[in-house]
Amino acid sequence: MHPLMQGFSAATFTWLITALGAAMVFFIPSVKRAFMDTLLGFTGGVMLAASFWSLLNPAIQMAEQDWPSHYAWVPVGIGFMCGALFIFALDQWLPHLHLNEPLEKSEGVQTNWSRTVLLVLAITLHNIPEGLAVGVAFGAVAEGLPGADLGAAIALAIGIGIQDFPEGLAVSLPLRRFGLSKWKSFLWGQLSGAVEPLAALLGVGLVMIAVPILPYALAFAAGAMIYVVVEEVIPESQKDGHTDKATLGLMVGFLIMMALDVGLG
Repeated sequence: MHPLMQGFSAATFTWLITALGAAMVFFIPSVKRAFMDTLLGFTGGVMLAASFWSLLNPAIQMAEQDWPSHYAWVPVGIGFMCGALFIFALDQWLPHLHLNEPLEKSEGVQTNWSRTVLLVLAITLHNIPEGLAVGVAFGAVAEGLPGADLGAAIALAIGIGIQDFPEGLAVSLPLRRFGLSKWKSFLWGQLSGAVEPLAALLGVGLVMIAVPILPYALAFAAGAMIYVVVEEVIPESQKDGHTDKATLGLMVGFLIMMALDVGLG
């Protein structure tokens, strides 16, 4: 399979898992906040583990091919901070609404868009770095670079897919609670993951065009994901006081992603 199709297929898998999570709106009317906070913690743990095991660690190995080993952190650090600043800029500009917040607390450029659109855009903000990460990982495998492994790229896609399930659930159930039909809640919920295949194509394409940017690109995706985890996922998971459950969820998510990467990589 062509590398572009590999990355696209892997990210489409993560989108389908998002849709599966959103489809739970047909079967369950609601979930307890404590359970949702545990799932959000799990999401954060997977993203943190993926950032190191699947992105930063191989980025350093690749940087060591062109940089002295004690300076290999330089390109990785540059890419890492650029990824964080990219999401920071999107966070300031893109209109969005965090989970369980009133409409007047929407962030980004002020608009008259509906709560539905703003909520979907908030989750979409998560999925941009996730899609990029999957695409860059498969692009690295296509170029046969040191530190790049097909099993690790597949593990990353599986891990991202697993944590996309609660994200789809976190969109569709609140929309149903706000009065949308089950079908509309599902359609909007799965739409938040549609950006991942597009971002994956971008990631694969950039790496194949300019191989030297790969360490920067891997670190960029890691920085973007960690920014999302620290700025939104962890605070949201602990907002209602379920800190212990959210923390345990994070630990389990980290462990599962680490096991996937080490076991398949």
